[in-house]
Amino acid sequence: MTGETASTGAMRILLLSAYDAPSHRYWRQGLERYCVEDRFTQLALPPRFFSWRIRGNSLSWGLGARETLLQDYDLLVATSQVDLCSLRGFLPELGLLPTMVYCHENQFAYPQRHSAHGSLEPQIVNLYSALCADSLVFNSCWNRDSFLEGVSRLLRRLPDHVPPGLPDSLAARSRVLAVPIETVKTTARPPGSPLDVVWNHRWEYDKGPAILLAAVKACVERKLPVRFHIVGQQFRQQPPEFQQLSALLADNPDLAGQWGYVEERARYLQLLESADVVLSTALHEFQGLAVMEAVARGCAPLVPDRLSYPEFFPTSYRYPSSPGDALAEGDAIAACLARMVGGACSGDWSKPPDLQAYSWQRLGPRYRELMRRCVTGGGGAGGLR
Repeated sequence: MTGETASTGAMRILLLSAYDAPSHRYWRQGLERYCVEDRFTQLALPPRFFSWRIRGNSLSWGLGARETLLQDYDLLVATSQVDLCSLRGFLPELGLLPTMVYCHENQFAYPQRHSAHGSLEPQIVNLYSALCADSLVFNSCWNRDSFLEGVSRLLRRLPDHVPPGLPDSLAARSRVLAVPIETVKTTARPPGSPLDVVWNHRWEYDKGPAILLAAVKACVERKLPVRFHIVGQQFRQQPPEFQQLSALLADNPDLAGQWGYVEERARYLQLLESADVVLSTALHEFQGLAVMEAVARGCAPLVPDRLSYPEFFPTSYRYPSSPGDALAEGDAIAACLARMVGGACSGDWSKPPDLQAYSWQRLGPRYRELMRRCVTGGGGAGGLR
């Protein structure tokens, strides 16, 4: 496609999602739904077997999906888990396509105890794929900055023959554009009694279950009229805090709301629309789509003062961050909930912050402009030109 036709006509876009977690699937499906004038071909691999998936996606696709990958496209859009270097080795023709890499997260900023992400290889895949990109897009400033800082730390550790200027080159091609959300019209509502609090995150260590447990314990000790709905994606192996939470809530049934993943989408949205507060205890969060979706449905956010949250939510919705001290954060959460129950919380917490700026209607045109500019100015070969 020529620059002139790309600026006005439909683009043929190949979109690859190598570890298609729910937020990645939501993003790519929304992109196709919004960019109705463009033609998408999408390939996605299931979000399991992380170590194999991030290193093996080039083999799975390069030798297993050649016919699809070698069709005529104007643009390649890939998530940061796609091993672009190896994929281009299997299919050199892909190196001729202008390429945009979208980073939902980066492997440099995961908590160290998150064992599935503990090896160096995922970081190398992220780095090499970023170097292949004509355009590198992050969902938050926190994501971009932690990636660039992580790259700099890694390069300083390498013994020799490290090309100069790599972080600066990556920074020059980097943009920040959040994953858009579906916004709905909501009205301010008075808090319920008990106060309904939703915790809607993956049941894994990096989402801070120890902090959640400490917060529930603190609410029990304060005898607060709070009801916790512990929902979100579950896995065969779970942190032990969830068993402790289950037992604690069983002993205190007045605090026990919905427990476990809500399969039916309509029921889940109904829960969000009936709740008062959405709580995050995350140890890592690159955007926080689950929180933003709940806020769009009328929940007030209660989030730690760290990671990407300061970019999206005012101070009045953030509790003090005490990294490594679950008890302190649990007490801080309980103190905020107590003020909410008593009506003394700073700001009008019963009126969620306005997230219209992150809607598909606002951000969709910016995505299409980025993709169009990548086509008209990319020229293939990524950042290695």
